Amino acid sequence: MAKRILTPIDGRQQSATIVPVVAALARGAGSTVRLLKVFPVPERVAGPNGRTIAYVDQEMSRLTAAGLDELAQVEAELEGIPVERVVRFGEPAEEIRLEAEAFNADLVALATSRRGRLRSALAPGVTERVAREAPVPTLVLRA
Repeated sequence: MAKRILTPIDGRQQSATIVPVVAALARGAGSTVRLLKVFPVPERVAGPNGRTIAYVDQEMSRLTAAGLDELAQVEAELEGIPVERVVRFGEPAEEIRLEAEAFNADLVALATSRRGRLRSALAPGVTERVAREAPVPTLVLRA
């Protein structure tokens, strides 16, 4: 039974379709769910004349707050289940793998849009890479 479930949420509507499945699994097993949002590493924000408007650390703080707010909305669907919210920066598949190790996850559960087999084989997306590289079992919901 999965006692620690890592659930990456990327902001697209189909990524949240996994939440009811995770809720059912977590309630049945008494699991803790960690919601993860991964952003690319930001660059400084410059104005039209090249002046710095926001430095990287300021942009990371802004994105972290926005990501935690987004995850709080998802957390509301997991009422009664212990939930942790985490925001990371970097390449999504790598950050998901690292977070699965750090959280000591028993399962990574994520949703993706349907893709053809040829397209997935030639240009694997984040979901395919996570399923292939994750150190734990991966549950993929194709929405």
